[in-house]
Amino acid sequence: MAESDPALLSAKVGEKRSCLEDEEEDAPSKKPKVDNDHENGSAPNQDKELEGGASDGEEDDETFADMMKHGLTEMDVGILKYVSDHEGFSGILKERYSDFVVHEINKQGKVVHLDDLSIPPDTEEVSQAEQQPKECDVLTDEQKKQLGELQLFKNKEGNVSIEVMDDTKEKRTLVHKAIKTQFPGLETKTEEKDGRKFIVAYHAAGKKALAAPRKHFWPKNRGSFCHFVLYKENKDTMDAINVLSKFLRLRPNMFSYMGTKDKRAITVQEIAVLKITAERLAHLNKCLINLKLGNFCYKNHPLKLGELQGNHFTVIIRNISGTDEQVHQAMTSLKQTGFINYYGMQRFGTTAVPTYQVGRAILKNDWNEVVDLILKPRPGAEKEFLVRCREEWAKTQDPEAALKKLPNKRCVEGQLLRGLSMYGKKNIVTAFGLIPRNNRLMYIHSYQSMVWNTMVSRRIEAFGLKAVEGDLVLRGTAAHVLSAEEAQTRSIHDIVMPLPGFDVIYPSHHVGKGYRELLSVDGLDINNMRHKVKDYSLAGAYRRIIIRPTDVSWEVIQYDDPRISLVHNDFEKLEGKPAPVFNKEGKFRALRMEFSLPPSTYATMAIREVLKLDTSIKKQTQLNTTWFN
Repeated sequence: MAESDPALLSAKVGEKRSCLEDEEEDAPSKKPKVDNDHENGSAPNQDKELEGGASDGEEDDETFADMMKHGLTEMDVGILKYVSDHEGFSGILKERYSDFVVHEINKQGKVVHLDDLSIPPDTEEVSQAEQQPKECDVLTDEQKKQLGELQLFKNKEGNVSIEVMDDTKEKRTLVHKAIKTQFPGLETKTEEKDGRKFIVAYHAAGKKALAAPRKHFWPKNRGSFCHFVLYKENKDTMDAINVLSKFLRLRPNMFSYMGTKDKRAITVQEIAVLKITAERLAHLNKCLINLKLGNFCYKNHPLKLGELQGNHFTVIIRNISGTDEQVHQAMTSLKQTGFINYYGMQRFGTTAVPTYQVGRAILKNDWNEVVDLILKPRPGAEKEFLVRCREEWAKTQDPEAALKKLPNKRCVEGQLLRGLSMYGKKNIVTAFGLIPRNNRLMYIHSYQSMVWNTMVSRRIEAFGLKAVEGDLVLRGTAAHVLSAEEAQTRSIHDIVMPLPGFDVIYPSHHVGKGYRELLSVDGLDINNMRHKVKDYSLAGAYRRIIIRPTDVSWEVIQYDDPRISLVHNDFEKLEGKPAPVFNKEGKFRALRMEFSLPPSTYATMAIREVLKLDTSIKKQTQLNTTWFN
């Protein structure tokens, strides 16, 4: 459909409701390989952190729309082609976060669900407990009630004092342990008042939140790691981990997972934590908001990033304009042919300075340009403190003065300014190193991704959807150039294209030669991709150009109330709530689609192929502004 069609509508103006938050990524390894590290929901996402330290709060309508006037479109990052010739249609993506449901597919190929809140039995722990006084016996019902209210922040006093009548160290220890075990998130201390001793319970948030975990008895026959399923709503994985860390008084790195998941969604994934009992974790369900833990079991190993096989998506596209026949054509094409495996828009940032520009400057070893791109004032609205910080830097070039304008020093700008104040402007490489490694690498991987998108669009334009002489296929982890005869036996689904690097080969046809030309225009030599700083030397990787989803299904549903959820999620099933009932005569129509994707793919690009719409926030905001005005 034409870009100017106001019906290509995906979110209300001013809300970050586009499909730009779907999948999170990790940095590729230095060794040449199939590019399966930028996984769809399978590794830490640094994109948000590369965009000016934005907070979790959403901007107001006018501010967000203004900022997006200066953002990127798909064309800016090489996303140009489609594989199908069906006519696109309009629809609303992520009108509600419950319209986007993601279930992890673990390394055994099983779709992860939250369907059991029970605590697994532990015989050795039970026998040990029988030899000791029960912790629950030391607290009265009234004390438990007060502590429960304190845990849920319903206690106006901010603490609960329990007098210890039988003042022995053993009795005090039992009370301390009972409170911390039964009411996670509470800390305790002993105080003396008028010759009487009290144990005071209070919230652990603050300095003690990150204290080292206390050592508890751990049975020898129990695995060291408690694995559990985390169900979350409208919260990204790292935010959820931080919440659990504070309640359990753990450092976040005590948790492991196979990948991070989108914020604006309902997501279900497996998490593992070192030497925390299922009972302590289950207690958290009483006081967590938009989080639920279950399916507990003990194992002898943590989880590792990238171990998953992919993710299963259930997506609702509301208020669609397409006929049933148009929907059928679009979804049949997705199922049978697939979509172009572009890197999605969230890979490139949302501000007026794309992350790939910073990456290009790093690869060129132009460190003054790197600093300028990250810190300079930019068009479009930003948080007021960032605007003041950038203005101060532009005016004074004084990192300490600019740093004082930032309330949050942990954003990329703050980390860079702190490095500059410590090491000086003549040692930018070291100063830049204060930014976490994954964040730094995301800049150069963004540049690689832009090059890959651009070259794949050229490849599709030149040769269409068939394998040709000079294309690349994988033999193991190595790439092989197809002869004309070999190309006759291969399909487009076998073809890979390289991300530029020092240890990859390129297609032998003219599109392959375009890599050299594109990098040359950017001031880079394709034969010299090693960097003076080892971290920024890119080996390159290979990535399939067409992905065909599995487990594809769809239905067009009708409904009357736009406020109701159209997906029956795991938590609703656990609570015995009925599935949504659809009115065949409803005034609204929605497309419910399900599909599974392997690592290294973006659900947004699959949805783009179905709707034939530009998934950039800039384009969606423009269309929405036209539509609502």
